[in-house]
Order: sequence, then structure tokens, then C-alpha cells
Amino acid sequence: MAINKAMRAALKTIAYFNLNVDIKKTYKVERQFENISARLSPMPPEFSIWDHTVMVGDHEVPVRVFLPRKGMPKGNSPGSSPRLLLFFHGGGWVLGSIDSYTKMCVHLAAAVSAIVVSVDYRLAPEYKFPAAPEDCYAAARELFLRKGLLNVDPKNITIMGDSAGGNLAAAVSLMARDRGEFLPPAQILLYPATANDHSENSPFESIRTNGCDYLLTSKRVQDMIELYKGSPADAQNPYFAPLEAKDLSGQPRTLIITAEYCPLRDEGEFYGKRLEEAGNEVQVYRMKDAFHAYMMLSPRFVHVKRTYELINNFLAQ
Repeated sequence: MAINKAMRAALKTIAYFNLNVDIKKTYKVERQFENISARLSPMPPEFSIWDHTVMVGDHEVPVRVFLPRKGMPKGNSPGSSPRLLLFFHGGGWVLGSIDSYTKMCVHLAAAVSAIVVSVDYRLAPEYKFPAAPEDCYAAARELFLRKGLLNVDPKNITIMGDSAGGNLAAAVSLMARDRGEFLPPAQILLYPATANDHSENSPFESIRTNGCDYLLTSKRVQDMIELYKGSPADAQNPYFAPLEAKDLSGQPRTLIITAEYCPLRDEGEFYGKRLEEAGNEVQVYRMKDAFHAYMMLSPRFVHVKRTYELINNFLAQ
């Protein structure tokens, strides 16, 4: 279904706002708006929601577990451990929270019959890189090493994220390989940020063709990158920008879904190509006529439905 005139006009209006508002000055107000909107959204009755914390050094990272009230989801085979999706939210490392993503996580859990664990990692600019990937790694470590969060078979755990969360999922997979404590068997990256440059100098054409009129602007991405970056050297760190990794071997089975009208489209697809060239099993799918963050829409939208189909097929393999 193509983007109609009304939708295109709405996207252009939001993009115009993003082009003319300095996120470096407005991020606190935008967070407050997100939090108010999340509080006004009722909790779904069909799910049991359990809040937990994971220790990272001397601080706690909140996580939210979504369980169906009718019992634990089933695994892929009789008697097997249930599926679990470890989810890292989007928001450009600056916005987003487990509260603002609760509705999406409920829909995700229902659509794929899985436990979903959402991580409330620390946000920039108060906590710059590498705070976010370290928080996400700590949550993954607790799950994969069965340290008390949930006793789920590691073979049935998939890490997943959208946008900046896709960046963090890719970073956690690289960290896991490098540190040797565990390795996720699968990862799902939705319109992920994988590069370190979203200016006019970017090698990716979608930064220019999709960077002004479709909800997310390349300027906003670049501004968020600057808020997230702790030092100039961070830009070359593969845990900051996965495309900077010289070696992408030993990575999980991967599903990457990009959006046709997203400025991050080309870098996400190129990351899939790099993973495949390094010998990994990769599926890359471009969602036609979709824009960035479309998974925040209702499950009745055709792009969201198709994404759930792709995720279910991927998890069943």
C-alpha cells in the first residue's frame, strides 16, 4: 500500500519540525511528552507485566518482562523452552523508554507468541557511549548465563531492536563474540543505525533522498549521534557504529528489515551485505512504501502485519 497524500503531508510536516527543532535543546521536553503519552495509555489486560532490575557496576538497569496471563509461551518444539525476545528500544539513544515502548512490546509478544524483555538502558546526553551498549550487554548476559532473570534456554533467545535499538542489538552481538561469555543464536534489526556519519558526506544515498521529507531526518540522526558520542574516537568504535567493525565473522543468524522511505535504509542493508560477506546467515528485507518507526503503528497496518510474518518465519527456521 503506497503512502497516500494525507500521510505524505503528515510525514513532511513532522520532518519539517525535526529539521527546524534542535534536539540538543528540546530532548528533555520531548522525553516528558513521551512519558505523559505512555502514562495515558492503558496497560493491556491480557498480559502480565513484571518489572525487574539488572545490576551494571554500581547502578541498576530497569527491564520489563511481558508474559501472557494464560501462561508461558511455548517453544518451537513440544516440551522446549519458550521463545524470548530481548528488546532494545529506539529513540536515537536520547529518547524512548520501556514505558513508551510498552504497547509495541505487548503487540510483539502476542504476534510472535514469545516472552519479551525490554531494557531501559541509560540515555544520552546524560550518559554517553558506551553506557547504553554496556547496559544492554548486561541484560543479555543475565539472560544467556541464566543469572536469575528468567530460566529460558539460551538457544531460544533472540536479541532485537529498532533504529537505535537495532544499533544496540548489533553492538551486543559484537561484544558477545569479542568477550566470549555467550553468543546470541539470532538477532533481528529493524531499520537499524549502523554508520557513524549521517551528514551530506555520507556514502549512503538514502541519507540524502529520504533525509528531509519522511518523518525522521538525517539532520536529527546526526544531532542525536553527536549527543550520544562521548569523544571523537567513539565514531570508529564498532560498538558505536557496527559498520566500523573490520571483522564481522561469528555473528548470529540475522534478519534485517529496512523501510523504503527511511534515511537509514541503505546503511542497514549494507550491514547485511557485510555480515553475509563475512560468512554469516543473513536475510535482508526492504519494506516497500514504509517509513522509519512504522512498527509503532497499530498491528492492523499492512507493514506491521508483514513484519510480524517475517519475524515468525525467521524464528521458526
